[in-house]
Amino acid sequence: MSTAPSASAPGTGRKPNTADRDWISLACELAALCPPSTTAFSVGAVIVAADGTELARGYSRENNPHDHAEEGALAKLPAEDARLATATIYSSLEPCAKRASRPRPCAQLIRDSGLRRVVTAWSEPDTFVAGADGTELLEDAGVTVVALSEYADVAQAPNLHLL
Repeated sequence: MSTAPSASAPGTGRKPNTADRDWISLACELAALCPPSTTAFSVGAVIVAADGTELARGYSRENNPHDHAEEGALAKLPAEDARLATATIYSSLEPCAKRASRPRPCAQLIRDSGLRRVVTAWSEPDTFVAGADGTELLEDAGVTVVALSEYADVAQAPNLHLL
């Protein structure tokens, strides 16, 4: 199992730092733990406090066939956790803006949680939901989204059968 990068505080704003690269790498590793699916992407997510403490992690289908990674990680924290306001969520795939299996997409869950910074590796393709733009939904709500596209190949690896 993956371990958290030690004492790695997230970057701030749009400028990524070394810790951001370590944490997104871990999110991509978590995606490889997902039970395979022909109807959903394999995604990993990690929520990290401003001081570099890992708060929660999750991956798609971890506990339920309809679970998304960000949703699972957020569910492991109390909704009123004050650390979320200064934390960063790392997701191997852009958080969804639309979904068929649940009423609230991950971008909305992130926005509503109070998280203000998201780091992703890969933009969601139109494979399952056309025209969904989680980044736009988040940025319109004042959330900073940082794309580390150099990790896209790693994030896509457990999903090649879908592409």
